[in-house]
Amino acid sequence: MSAIFSVKRQGLAALTAFIVAFGTFAANAEEKRGPVTNLPLPRFVSMKAAEGNVRRGPSLTHRIDWVFKRRGMPLQITAEYGNWRKVQDRDGAGGWVHYALLSGVRTVLIESDMLPVYASPDTKSQINAHFETGVVARLGTCSIDWCRVSAGGYRGWTLKANLWGVDAAEIRE
Repeated sequence: MSAIFSVKRQGLAALTAFIVAFGTFAANAEEKRGPVTNLPLPRFVSMKAAEGNVRRGPSLTHRIDWVFKRRGMPLQITAEYGNWRKVQDRDGAGGWVHYALLSGVRTVLIESDMLPVYASPDTKSQINAHFETGVVARLGTCSIDWCRVSAGGYRGWTLKANLWGVDAAEIRE
C-alpha cells in the first residue's frame, strides 16, 4: 500500500509543479514589458505630430512604407527598439515610428456610426451628442463597460465596446 501512496504522491507533486510552472508562464505572458521603457506591451498611444513616417525597420536607413497623416490618431505599440516604436493602427497597418512622433495622451477611434454620447454612464441618461464613425476622441475615465470621451466640444459617456484604442479590461481613473 505504501508503494501506491508513493506513486500517487509523486503524481500529485508533478501535477502541482506543472500548475505552478504554467501559472508563472501565464502571468509572465500577461506582464510583457518593453525592453526600453519597461512599460506594458502592447499599449495604446496617439500621434503627436501631424505627419509621421512609418518605416520597415527601426532606423532612418529603412524604407518609408507610408505616412500617418492624422494628429491624435490612436495607435498600439507592439514592440520597442532604441528610440523606435513598432505601431499599428485599427486596421493592423503599421511599422516603425520614431518615439518623438508619439504622445502618451490617450485617444480612441469611434467605431459605430452616430454613436450616442450620454451625460452619465447610463443608456437612460440624456444624450449629449452623436459621434460619427472614424471620429478621433480624447479618452478620459473608463469603467468596465463605459468610457468618458470628448471631441468637437462635446463630451460624455459611451460604451467601451464601440471604441478602438482602449483594452476591454482596462480601467482608467
